[in-house]
Amino acid sequence: MASLSLTHSLFLLFSCFLCFINAFLVLGFRSNFASFPVAKDVATLQYVARVSHGSPLRPADLVVDLGGSFLWMDCDSGDVSSSNGFISSCSVNCSRAKFHEPGSKTCLLNTNCHVFPDNGVTGLTSVGELVEDFVAVDSVDRLKEGEITTVDHFLFSCAPSFHLQGLASGAKGMVGLGKSSISLPSQLSSSIGHPQKFSLCLPSSSSSNGVLVTGSGETLFGAKITRSLAYTPLVIKQNGYSIHVQSIKINGRRVGFHGEGGLEAKLSTTVPYTTMESSIYATFCKAYVEAAALMNMTRVATVAPFGLCFSSEGGLVPEIDLVLQSEMVKWRIQGRHSMVKVSQERICLGVLDGGLKQGSPIVIGGLQMEDNLLEFDLESSMLGFSSSLLLKGTTCSSSLQDSKLKQLM
Repeated sequence: MASLSLTHSLFLLFSCFLCFINAFLVLGFRSNFASFPVAKDVATLQYVARVSHGSPLRPADLVVDLGGSFLWMDCDSGDVSSSNGFISSCSVNCSRAKFHEPGSKTCLLNTNCHVFPDNGVTGLTSVGELVEDFVAVDSVDRLKEGEITTVDHFLFSCAPSFHLQGLASGAKGMVGLGKSSISLPSQLSSSIGHPQKFSLCLPSSSSSNGVLVTGSGETLFGAKITRSLAYTPLVIKQNGYSIHVQSIKINGRRVGFHGEGGLEAKLSTTVPYTTMESSIYATFCKAYVEAAALMNMTRVATVAPFGLCFSSEGGLVPEIDLVLQSEMVKWRIQGRHSMVKVSQERICLGVLDGGLKQGSPIVIGGLQMEDNLLEFDLESSMLGFSSSLLLKGTTCSSSLQDSKLKQLM
């Protein structure tokens, strides 16, 4: 497969560069950010970050999970890292990892720490062992630009091989970005010394590059883009991040929902398309069809899993605005991020019926987040967003500054 064949230029060059770096912790190392390249798998529509770890350093492709509590991977396949060490069940690190688990304060001497990694795609939970090892980061030192180094004592979980079920081909696990003391952003913030925030810019195809940045993203993306972000309050929960949508507009017309007062919208990298609770979806689709008719769009037979499909003739489609804390703050979703081309003649709306029992009224999926710079500021509980970078004449890949990461693309 093109997206995870390991011939992706960014991934290959990043790996080659890591072969020549020193695999020991740089004492006193502090950085503004740490970055990891992200690719899109076209078969599963999942987003895969490459994280290099262990001694000697080896790359691992990990599916990005905004709601994941920590990084987990299959440790049974491949070479064993000489620096990999198990964590005792009675250690402080075990307590950190199990802080939110009921009954986690008990321990047994001379036993390993067990945690429960979640597969954010299938919903499967299994038992895994907590371990620590080196993790390599591409970053910018305060004195040296483009420094690639390693962080030691990084905590993650080993999981059984069957836990990989449902993940993109070649993926070795998942990287959790949730609000947890041992999630990747939290650990790098404390070990490297950068701000408690991370940014995500998802690629829109297997031939383009995205990036996951912990700490400040300004060095990579530049002040012009990062300082133009709009901000909305971020609801931080143990299982992920949400925002409040006050209303939805289609081509400027407000969609009327029962129970006005705003809807919670969860952000998810493991759901390919935005989903809505059934009653909300029905109202939204009715309004969308009316807007499409005014634009002379022709409805055609649907193609699973989509609920609305149209003829691709014409090109223009209705504009969707998620109105946030005020009419001045809108997340705008235009054609490339609202429609999916399923054939030469047919396009389908990339918003799906999530059923009657969907956890959040709205789940914003990967398609709507692609080529949108998202900054999760955990200190201030704010989400910065650019809306589509295509509106600014750029993409996740082309907006990256000339850092070491840019040179490796």
